[in-house]
Formats: sequence, structure tokens, C-alpha cells
Amino acid sequence: MASCLLLLLLLLLLRLAFLFVAAAGQEQDNNTMDPAYASCSTTSNYTGGSQYKKNLDQFLAALPAAAGDNGGFYKGSVGAGADAVFGLVMCFADSGASECLDCLSRAPARITAACPGSRSVNAVYGACVLRYSAAPIPDAADLDYEPPVSVATPTTTTTTSDAVRAAWVPLMRKLAGGVETSPLRISNDSTPYSGPQKGKMYGLAQCTRDLNGSECSRCVSSYADELWSLFPNNISGVLRGYSCYLRYQVGAFDVTVAPPPVPATPPSSSKTGVVAVGMSVSLVSVLVTLGLSAFLLLRRRREKDRFREEARDQEREQCDFFDDGEPEMEDYEFEKGTGPKRFRYGELAIATDNFADDRKLGEGGFGSVYRGFLKEMNLHVAIKRVSKSSKQGRKEYATEVRIISRLRHRNLVQLVGWCRGGGGGGGDLLLVYELMPNGSLDKHLYSSVSVDAAADGDDTLLPWPRRHDVVLGLGSALLYLHEEWEQCVVHRDVKPSNVMLDASFHARLGDFGLARLVDHGRGCSHTTMVAGTMGYMDPECVITGRADAESDVYSFGVVLLEIACGRRPMVAAAAARRGEETEGVVVHIVQWVWGYYGRGAVVDAADARLKGEFDAREMETVMVVGLWCAHPDRSLRPSIRQAVNVLRLEAPLPSLPARMPVASYMPPPDAFYYTSSVTTGGTGTTLSSMTSVPMK
Repeated sequence: MASCLLLLLLLLLLRLAFLFVAAAGQEQDNNTMDPAYASCSTTSNYTGGSQYKKNLDQFLAALPAAAGDNGGFYKGSVGAGADAVFGLVMCFADSGASECLDCLSRAPARITAACPGSRSVNAVYGACVLRYSAAPIPDAADLDYEPPVSVATPTTTTTTSDAVRAAWVPLMRKLAGGVETSPLRISNDSTPYSGPQKGKMYGLAQCTRDLNGSECSRCVSSYADELWSLFPNNISGVLRGYSCYLRYQVGAFDVTVAPPPVPATPPSSSKTGVVAVGMSVSLVSVLVTLGLSAFLLLRRRREKDRFREEARDQEREQCDFFDDGEPEMEDYEFEKGTGPKRFRYGELAIATDNFADDRKLGEGGFGSVYRGFLKEMNLHVAIKRVSKSSKQGRKEYATEVRIISRLRHRNLVQLVGWCRGGGGGGGDLLLVYELMPNGSLDKHLYSSVSVDAAADGDDTLLPWPRRHDVVLGLGSALLYLHEEWEQCVVHRDVKPSNVMLDASFHARLGDFGLARLVDHGRGCSHTTMVAGTMGYMDPECVITGRADAESDVYSFGVVLLEIACGRRPMVAAAAARRGEETEGVVVHIVQWVWGYYGRGAVVDAADARLKGEFDAREMETVMVVGLWCAHPDRSLRPSIRQAVNVLRLEAPLPSLPARMPVASYMPPPDAFYYTSSVTTGGTGTTLSSMTSVPMK
């Protein structure tokens, strides 16, 4: 009787196994996805048994895992010579994680059937784009798209085209600028919308990560023009292309930057027969499998409990870490949206050869900066390593992550990611920035090597056109911080060593460790700790403790004068009064240049190393605006917008008094702490100290 029951059970298991095999076969048949549109080459096609076909099959099979592990993007090649296959795949950032993984898994399975024999294919799907070719994918943006499928026709129209354009134009400008500076080439933003629906217009721009910033921005700008011509009165629109993707609508939508790792590749049809055989084994094997599964599930549950406890410990630690009088910021807030990525300590150790000395770019008061390379992102980075034992360093780290992670502008240094923990007891705090190949502005202002005579890696003396471009870029960054972001960001440490230069010598303002947020219209942010760098700090800020946009404008003015004159903030008076015995007397650069201005010869203060090779009108404008911004009376200083308008020659020069005014300040009644930063030599290193200054 028992043997009959066992036989019946085995037959039942075999029946279930065959049903499973049939279902698996059906699932595999359905595990394909036809492209919305595919552009297939028709010449020099490959044949079924060719080496190119083998390489293509290998490339397509690797795509789901390779892209899934890299945030929905992969670019690579298989083979060499005439049979090499080059290709890429990218998920659209507004597709959910499951949609992305579905597209990565199913799209490659059908593309060869849609384009049989084609050596060059561009295919657009609902959630991703797939490209492959016998030639390397060019780094230039492909602006082509197919209107029948690549353009999502909006379903809502409006007659208030003025309201649409008022929101749409600045949104497109933000997106084009955002993708240019984003390492992931993704930008999402919003602008107020005053049409009938009221609220905000949201937008998303995305490029394949192999494009450089300018190419990505060019692609997005081109698509923006196309969308407006297609839908001038619509409150939504989508354009999917081979190199970039653009979407806008009134109303929020989700953006997913990095989907979770792709699941294991489902078994092929050749393996399902093995599954059927395996499931026809004896009941003993089935019981052993069930027992092993139960054991693994129990162990996994215990590991989850342990991970939850570790996460709670980290949260408790973070509550202490971010306890600096500002609202608490949880880990997940750093990771959502298109913000910076949280790295594992091991990733950054590998990127820097375990923080080797030969990778060190510089060292400051709270830590060191190292050059690194993130292989998975194909990105060169600068990694700032802060000791958690430094209380001031911890505060600056927290402030930097809170503020700069939310900012998107072409003239700001982009925060790529962050890491807290690891390295000798978990005490290291790490910030990961995009690497600025040309270093900081101060190194080039005081270099003795001309651009023409410089070798690779040398710091070069900046010619005037590049200096003027830096002036405009820095002004644009401060305009964004003070007036164009959702809150006013007071930087508090604007100086040349914090102005970085990218590969094209464009200015990027960085180091937001001392920054503060102030609501628009709220005026000054009073603080008991005055922070900044001597020579660049607003004198009234030192006395009164007022940190606001006007104090940033003062620092901006000093930097303008430094760029134009090629001199540090403190100038020997002998340089101002040639021929007079004033050796040993030092004056501030504002006072020094104002002397030239009062004599009607402000351009004579220009950097002598330029040998007169500059535009006189631009030079005069930069110097006069510098004096205007650094006016001793803060009530007579311009806003950053007024200053930028004059620098762009869009407004007339201001009229300043011939003699530099002297302002008086009223200090606060209580004592406060004064924090100074000293820039050392040409290294740009900032050292900080605190001195208690009793006010009487």
C-alpha cells in the first residue's frame, strides 16, 4: 500500500514537473519585447553563422546584468577587428525599477528578429533605448528621432500659451544646464506654472552617459526646440531619442536613477529539459531540497534582522552626527531623486589605491583630497576625506551634503556622492566630487608659466579672455545661489581657491562647508560664529556677525579685483605709490584699486603680466564692479543680479566716489566667536582657528 502511495506521489510530481516545463517554455516565448521603433541598417549584413553574429549574441546576453549593475546604463564591446560589436543600452529615468529591468531583460531577445542581419541598429522602447553597431558608438549626440513613436503626444492642451512658455522656457534652461554638470547626465527640476491647472511644471532631461556635458546639453536644447515646435500650447510632452530623452508636464512624476541589480538570467529553453529531469527525482531529493530551502530562508531572515539592527545603530549615530542645530537629514534623503550616491567605503578605497600618498591632491585643516577613478561610472573624481574626530570637520561635511547635493548649476562643482564609515573603526567621512582637471583658480592667477609655454600638467597664467569668462561664470553661480534657487544660499567663503576650473577653464564654485540657507526676503542670517577667509570677509561681517548675500557680494568684489590685478587681497602700499617710501605698509586690494579709480586711471591697476593684452572696456568694468561690490557701506552695494548685468555689459557702470568711503559698524552686545581661514601659499589649503573675542 505504501509503495502504491509513493508511486502515485512520484507520478504527481512528474506531472507537476511537465506542467512547470510547459509554463517555463511559454514564459520564455513571452520574454521578448518588440521595439516601438527600430532603425536597421540594410547593407553589409551579417550571416547566421558568422563571428559577428556570435559576438552580437554574446553582447546582447550580457546587457541585462551589465546595465542592471550600473544603474540602468551600459556601453561596451565584444570582439575585435571587422567582427567587433559595439553597443549601449539605457533605461529612461522616469521608468520604474521593475520597468527598467523588464526592458533590459526582454528588449535584447527580440531585436535580432526585428532587424535580421543588420550590423547597425538603433531601437527605442517604452522604457529604454538600445543601440549596437560594427563601428564604435560616436561620442557626439545623435539628434535623430522618429516622430510616430519617439514623441508622446500630449493629451492636455491649453489656450494659455503665455503661461506655458513662462514656465517652460526657464525649465528647459535648467534642464540643459543640469545635464551638463551631472555625472549621470540626468537632471530633473521644476518651475512655477500659473495656468488654469496651477502648480508647477516638472521636467526631466537625460543623456547616455558616454556624452560629455556640452554634447548632452546640446542634445537636450535641440529636443527642447523640437518639442516646442510640435506642442506649443501643451502642458506636457515627451521626446525619446537615441542619445537623449526629454519630458515635461504640469504635475509631478517619479524619477528613478539607479534601479536595483538585475535578477539572475532566466534559464534558456535548452535548460528546461534538465529542470524537468531534475524534478522527476525521488521524494527524498525533494524533501532534502525543501529542508535546505527552509534553512536558507531562516538564515536570510536572521541576516535581515541583523541588518535592521545595524541600520538602527547607524540612524542613532547619524542623529548624533547631524546634531548641529539644523533639521535632521536622513540617509535616504541624500539618495532620492537625482542626488548624490551613497558609496561603500571599499569602492572609494579601490578608486584611490587605498588612499595612496601619490593620489593626494592636497591637504587642509580637516582632511585630505585624493584623486580617484570610479570604474563602474567611468568617472574621474576628487575624494575629500574628513576625520570624524574633528567637530568642525563633521559640521562642514554635514552642511556640504545637505546643501550642495540639492543644487544644480553649470558653474557649481557637482557632488557625485558621499560615504560615512569605514577606514580604521568607521570614523572617516568622505565626499566625492567630479574632478576638475585644471585645479583651482588661484594656482593659475599666480603661475609664472604662460599658456603657450606650458607643458601638460603645468599651472598656467590665465590670459584675459579666460579670466573674463571666469568672472561671468562665478557671477552666474552666485546669482543662482542668491536668487534663482528655492532658498538663498549664502556661501560665506568665496575666494579663488574655492573656484575650480574644468577642462575648458570654466569656473565651478565649490566648498560649501560654511554655507547657510536663508529664506528669500528674510534678510541676514545672524550667527555666533563668523567664518570665512581673512581678506575676503566683509569687515562688517567680522564685527557684527551678519552673514548674508551682501557679505558674499563683498567677497565676490574682492575676487574680481584679484582676477583683474593678479594680486592677493593684501597689497604692499609701495605698489600703489610708486616712488614713495612706504616699504612695510600693507593695504587691502580694495583700497589700493580705489586709489587708481580716484585718479581716473583704474585700468593702470591691471595685471602687468598680461602686457596690455586685454579688452580695456571689460577690464574697467570688472574693476569698477569689484569696487562697487566691495563698497564699505553694504547698503550701497549692488545685488548680485545688478553686478552681473553690468559685467555682461547689459547695464551702465555705476558712479562711485573718488575717495573710498569709511563705514562704521555697530557690534552686537554679546561676545561671539571669530573663525578665520588662512590660505597658504599656492596650495589653496584652508586652515581654521577660533578665537573668543569679547565685545565691550
